[in-house]
Amino acid sequence: MKAFRRIGVLGGTFDPIHYGHLRVAEEVAEALDLAEVRFVPAARPPLRAAPVAAPEHRAEMVRLAIAGNPRFILERCELQRPGVSYTVDTLETLRQRLGPDVALCLILGSDAAARLTAWSRWERLGELAHLVLVHRPGGGPVPDPAWPPALLGQWEARRCDSPAALACAPAGRMLPVATTPLAISASFLRALLGAGRSPRYLLPDSVLDYIEINRLYLPGGG
Repeated sequence: MKAFRRIGVLGGTFDPIHYGHLRVAEEVAEALDLAEVRFVPAARPPLRAAPVAAPEHRAEMVRLAIAGNPRFILERCELQRPGVSYTVDTLETLRQRLGPDVALCLILGSDAAARLTAWSRWERLGELAHLVLVHRPGGGPVPDPAWPPALLGQWEARRCDSPAALACAPAGRMLPVATTPLAISASFLRALLGAGRSPRYLLPDSVLDYIEINRLYLPGGG
């Protein structure tokens, strides 16, 4: 049986990127034997407030954070595409670019999964990628009985429990993956910085240095 090369896709505003993002990516990559994980900074997220830092600042912080890990890649497709950053468009771009012979694995926190039916063309996501669901502090369980019926129906139809199953098809499965729960949020880091407090040891030093040099998230900063 053909084994598909597995590529992880982790989107977010990364405003700023922190160890919670990095640890999830590392543990999912290890659990699923991913060839790479693509970090995709959103330009204009549709279901949340606009990011505080400019897109190129957030992309540069991602680049600094993942430097030294050959499996982690900065993916700029949403920054290069005009308009709202819809995940379905990103997956279509990656599928067109990478071809049919890879298994795309969209990594979603449990909080994002609970809102999935509000996403643009959300049912198309499972046609383009496997959905890898990880529990986030403050998010519900996976699966959650409170999910909308349509999402629970997708779960029942697509669920698998073996990471190896993701190598058997390019898309179409839903898999829960347990990761270390790190209760770090970008909003908390921004609040610390805005109050003049240090977020050191919650994000890479290279990212913190960049934030301080560019006066991001500080009173009067960008």
